[in-house]
Parts: sequence; C-alpha cells; structure tokens
Amino acid sequence: MVSYGDSANSGVLIVTGASRGIGAACARLGARAGYKVVVNYGRSRDAALAVVADIEAAGGRAIAVGADVSKLSEVAHLFAETDRRFGRVTALINNAGIGGAIRPIEEHTEATLNDLFSTNIYSCIHCASAAVRRMSPRHGGKGGVIVNISSAAARLGGIQGMVAYAASKGAVDSFTIGLAKEVGKEGIRVVGIRPGMIATDILEPIGGDELMRETAPTIPIGRVGQPEEIAQAAIWLLSPGASYVHGTTIDVSGGR
Repeated sequence: MVSYGDSANSGVLIVTGASRGIGAACARLGARAGYKVVVNYGRSRDAALAVVADIEAAGGRAIAVGADVSKLSEVAHLFAETDRRFGRVTALINNAGIGGAIRPIEEHTEATLNDLFSTNIYSCIHCASAAVRRMSPRHGGKGGVIVNISSAAARLGGIQGMVAYAASKGAVDSFTIGLAKEVGKEGIRVVGIRPGMIATDILEPIGGDELMRETAPTIPIGRVGQPEEIAQAAIWLLSPGASYVHGTTIDVSGGR
C-alpha cells in the first residue's frame, strides 16, 4: 500500500510565493511542524531571506529559491534546487498568485489576462507536474500532498473589477478536483483552500485597510482573516490528521 507522504519531521515542503502574506505564514508554520522548507519568491529576495532567517532562528531548516513559477523553465530550476539541497519534495503549497489588473472585463487586454492566468493557474499546473514526478511511485516517490490556494472569489465571482481574478481561481478549484482523481491512487493527496478576505498586501490596490474596515461587518464572523489562519488550515491538510481529505477545497472565509 502506498502511504501519503513522509512524516512531517522528515518531509520537504515547497511553498510558492512565500516571501510575504499567506505564503510566508505557511513557510514559518511548516517549519515549526518539522518540514525542511523551500521559500520560493519571484522578485522579493530580501523578504524571502527574512522568512528563512526567522525559521532558522527558531531552529528550523529553510532555503530561499528565486523562480517565477508561471514559467516552466524556472519551475524546473526551483525543483532541481530543492532536489539538490533537501531531496525529493513531499509537500507542495501552491500559493503564488496576483490580483492582477483591477478593471471591468471589457478593459482587459491579452497581456493582462495572460499575466493573471499564468501566475494564478499555470503556476499551479507547472509546480504540481514537477511535484508528481517526484512524489509518484511511478517515478520512485513515496507519495505526498499538494495544497492549492484558491479564493472565495471562485464561488462569489469576485468584487468589482476582479471578475477575471475570480475566473482564474475557479480554474484552480477545477484543477484540484481533476488532479485528485488522476493521482489519488498513487498516494498523492490533492486539496485546496479558499481564503476569504485576508489581511495581505494583495488588497492594497483595491482599498487596503479601508476596504477591510468596510467589509468586516458584512462577514458573518465579523472580521477579516489573518494569514496565519490560512496557514493553520494548510499545514493541517498536509498532516496525517487530514489523511482522508482529498479532491476537495475547503472554505476558510469566516462564513463569507
């Protein structure tokens, strides 16, 4: 029987887009759970190194690897560097994403849509493909877990000006379901998380703190969420405690 990944205290976790926000929280909590953590970043090298420093100061192991995960060649570099320094990946959190251009749908261009979809969904597909080639017993692996970070926008359609963003996250949900069916019998669990409104810098272009203050009363729990609350859910999904959670995306949205 194929097991679902190595135990956390000997596993290797890659978190994409991990220099800040939800990704950084996942990296820090993953290290506390015992993973060797690869902190991926696109442009924010200094912020990624600060996350690594935090992890090492707490007694964990981490490295920062720069790679634009919307590009297949750079994903290859990310996973090759992980192989070289830590060994085969056993857990992947596909977190990299952008809000993209905030505009009515008729004002989008091919360039803005390509940027949005390549970052939000192509990156998930590229990284999951590289992970499966290392996790599947067909390739000498021992199983693993892939967590895809989606958004409540996939259910709600997004706020004004973010319809295309919502569509890209809907694609992430579909990918989670389909990949789970494809690789579940190979000992690879695939699950997703739909965060609601979370206090991260992705909200800055659409109002930031003011938007959060205005929206908080409309959220059933009465407040916006924190990156650490998404990280708690993500690390639980990686754990043996979630061993029968597969092919689904859970809402962590305060009831929104």
